[in-house]
Amino acid sequence: MHSIIYRSDVKPTLEQTQILYQNCSLGKRRPIDDAKRFQAMLDNANLIITAWHEKQLVGIARCLTDFVYITYLADLAVDKNYQKQGIGKQLIHHIKQNTDKQCSITLLAAPSAVDYYGHIGFNAHPSAWILNKKP
Repeated sequence: MHSIIYRSDVKPTLEQTQILYQNCSLGKRRPIDDAKRFQAMLDNANLIITAWHEKQLVGIARCLTDFVYITYLADLAVDKNYQKQGIGKQLIHHIKQNTDKQCSITLLAAPSAVDYYGHIGFNAHPSAWILNKKP
């Protein structure tokens, strides 16, 4: 088990974040090779919780939130070499610590993570809708 430090006051660099996403399943579904777009995703998130093992970024929760009613957890990524150590749960815990106690967290699960969220307290919602981006 690694000694992990959680931070809400540090935004990782583009390169650190690209490496993390390459080392987990989320990298296949995010524009990590489009540096300008991926950087904008980081810049425009208004709550980012990070997990660090020494100087290595090993986890991130990238969120859009109003801090009082809802937080959209856009990305929850943990390096494949650090998974199954509770890092994802701790990232979610830190989201809760950085928002109002009545603020809910909403997310769309990656196909490989559908079974993960139920066992950590999330409830499936039957009416999520997506307006696909233009080709």
